[in-house]
Amino acid sequence: TKASTPEKAAMLRLSAADLAYHQNNPGRSSQILAQVPLDVLKPAAQVFASTLAAELAMARNQPKAALAALNHPSLQSLKELPTDQQIRTGAVHARAYEADGQTMAAARERVAMAPLLTGDAAKSNHEAIWALVAALPAEQLQASGNPTLDGWITLAQAIKGAGTLEQQQAAIDTWRAQNPGHPAAVNLPTPLTKLKELASQPLTKIALLLPQEGPLAAVGKALREGFMAAHFQAEQAGQKPPVIEFYDSSRLTSLDDFYAKAQAAGVQLVVGPLEKPLVKQLASRGQLPITTLGLNYSELNENPPQLFQFGLAAEDEAREVSRRARADGLHRAAAMVPRGEWGERVYKAFRQDWEANGGTVVGVEYVDQPVALAQQIADLFQLRKSEGRAKSLQSTVGTDVAAQPSRRQDIEFIFLAVTPQLAQQIKPTLNFQYAGDVPVYATSHVFSASGDKNQYLDMTNVMFCETPWLLNTTDPLRNQVAAQWPQANGSLGRLYAMGVDAYRLAPRLGQLKALPDTRVDGLSGNLGIGAYQRVDRQMPWAKFVGGEIQRLPDTPR
Repeated sequence: TKASTPEKAAMLRLSAADLAYHQNNPGRSSQILAQVPLDVLKPAAQVFASTLAAELAMARNQPKAALAALNHPSLQSLKELPTDQQIRTGAVHARAYEADGQTMAAARERVAMAPLLTGDAAKSNHEAIWALVAALPAEQLQASGNPTLDGWITLAQAIKGAGTLEQQQAAIDTWRAQNPGHPAAVNLPTPLTKLKELASQPLTKIALLLPQEGPLAAVGKALREGFMAAHFQAEQAGQKPPVIEFYDSSRLTSLDDFYAKAQAAGVQLVVGPLEKPLVKQLASRGQLPITTLGLNYSELNENPPQLFQFGLAAEDEAREVSRRARADGLHRAAAMVPRGEWGERVYKAFRQDWEANGGTVVGVEYVDQPVALAQQIADLFQLRKSEGRAKSLQSTVGTDVAAQPSRRQDIEFIFLAVTPQLAQQIKPTLNFQYAGDVPVYATSHVFSASGDKNQYLDMTNVMFCETPWLLNTTDPLRNQVAAQWPQANGSLGRLYAMGVDAYRLAPRLGQLKALPDTRVDGLSGNLGIGAYQRVDRQMPWAKFVGGEIQRLPDTPR
């Protein structure tokens, strides 16, 4: 009969679209699916088509479009459809919610489909539910009205409310006793079984692997002094801190020999090395014999499970600027960074984070010498065009037209990552070029911490992120260290802060890995563990006002 023909044609197209998707050709699949009229299909086929549309949207990294596709009325009847369709729809729904930042909705979706899954799919869904709930800050863990999801939420609340590993263990045991039938009590998520192992092995010996000679000796010394200051503070507070053994990385012949020695000496954790080539070597290995907190970043997209990476990366600060400007409601950025590899890297980190969160970069200038600055700023703000406009008006009208240049209006702020010397010239030039009202968000590189107020007089209103060490001058440990080593008040202070934080991170690495949302308030920043087990830093903010530094409120998390 004729009536069934449009439906048959639509169904054939739909299965062709699905086949193209499964053959890893999303572009072709989208083209075919676009020719399928949903309204001629039966509800079950409409669900299938909407699910495929959502999967294709996710392949284009468009979670909002995926959620819109899954909003089709036919999905009301999903529960009546075969299990495999329910699973396929549920899986893409959960992924779309998660990518759209709706973490709790993603968890709810995964909890709903859990009873339908078996084998490896059930296991990985189980771990995914915990990863979602554990990643939520405590204030977002509210009862949901779904008993199973609420069990997951109370488990996360119990652990986040506990401080030490031992207290977290007790919290897990209590929760399991109260929720014996809950899926997480029957199968404790892997990160939590790891926490259990950690609690049963207290840290008694740390190897500190730093260069004592060569070009990095001064950096190594500041890190070591910060690390040991935190160690002595723990002793004074009556804790039983681990024994620290020193190893000199500048005399290292091979990493394997070092690990063999450290293992023989009973070392459970290595802090170091500092040298980038050594951290790179470690990152490219499949396994390490001892858990290691490297004091640099490898930049490799691989990492053995025993390696953590921690350093004062300029990229962290670039992402911090992006986070701050976004929190301040800005959308369009211009950038000024030094010419060369370092500037490229910092600009790339800023741009990736800024664009991934919906911002746009309308221009970038690579600066390397003050003489060209005025011209570069003019180029950035397209001032010459308006001066040219005034000149052509002048010749038409025949009288003097005030050549007050009008600048482009689409730059909402400038991302600045340059030395104090360049920054001192950039801000006055901006003021001179009628762009003095454009906010400047800078990395800590504009601040030399030299205490020379004259240096900052020309930088009024420049905002910058900086370590708590250099901004919170009331911290007792900081003042103890600075009394002994006055250089810790200056830019070396950032390295002392990193040394202190390496000591504070050491016993908590497993905990940070198991609870991805946990953060440590350090003196180099607020610390958490990100991709490839790299420590990421969020930093407080200040601005220059008349040569002085004024603290700004922290960026909302």
